[in-house]
Amino acid sequence: MGKGRIMVVEDDLDISKMLRIYFDSQGYEVLVANRGNDALDTVRKKLPNVVILDINLPDIDGYEICRILRSHTRTSYVPIIFLTQKDERSDKIAGLELGADDYITKPFDIEELKLRVEGAIRRSMREALTHPVTNLPAGKLIEDQLKKVKESKDPWTLLYFGIKNVTPFKEVAGPIAVNEILIFLADIMREAIETHGTMDDFAGQASDHDFIILTSPATAPIMCKMVTERFNSQNNVFYPYVIREQGVVTYIDMDGVTHESDFMKLAVGVVASKDGPFADIVQITEDAAENRRRSAGCPE
Repeated sequence: MGKGRIMVVEDDLDISKMLRIYFDSQGYEVLVANRGNDALDTVRKKLPNVVILDINLPDIDGYEICRILRSHTRTSYVPIIFLTQKDERSDKIAGLELGADDYITKPFDIEELKLRVEGAIRRSMREALTHPVTNLPAGKLIEDQLKKVKESKDPWTLLYFGIKNVTPFKEVAGPIAVNEILIFLADIMREAIETHGTMDDFAGQASDHDFIILTSPATAPIMCKMVTERFNSQNNVFYPYVIREQGVVTYIDMDGVTHESDFMKLAVGVVASKDGPFADIVQITEDAAENRRRSAGCPE
């Protein structure tokens, strides 16, 4: 994903093309939508690091898009920069009140816009809102979501995934390949939620190799099965060809000792609201970790 993923929502084709070419040259992955509803569909499937959002669009305006993104769990934290011809103070205040992070008016300096994009991404990373590799919610966002479900009267299920045998993989494939594995798993999780869940389901990355999904008890089993089966059956393509042919990972550690390991595999621990009451969110995560160590597997 390079420096990050940018979503450009702009109905002026010349401007959207210019922004796509410019930010692509700066090392970003750039997604473009010329209509508001198309932008919402794209953001839900491919969460960006930042949204550059025009206010005047042919179907729904940027204010409504901002409101929708801020109202759903999966997109509530994504930084939004309004890009518009409007320069009235009231328009700026309206956008900021809806939760926009910044506001820049046309005509604009592309270098200034780049700095604002970089600043929005930096702030998000500094506040530990998202993981730098996968762009999944992390740190405080996970804590806030756990507090929310703990206090909720609605039933919920937490799936706590961990990747086993990452170190042997890193030894034979290198650290860059580990990042590719993290992105691969994050994409599977997003697809599982997109296919079987709702906009109020939550996916996060608790640490480098630990991931969570918060969903309903009804959808948790099928999501868990989809994520684990796809990851376990397809991650072998990331190994070097010789390793795939051998069917086992053989590597030499820093002390010169030869080891053998299986391919990577997901372990999962499950905790549900029915298992409570919980003293605090720490107990929720501790119980999930303990269940994962016991290899309890996906819920029925």
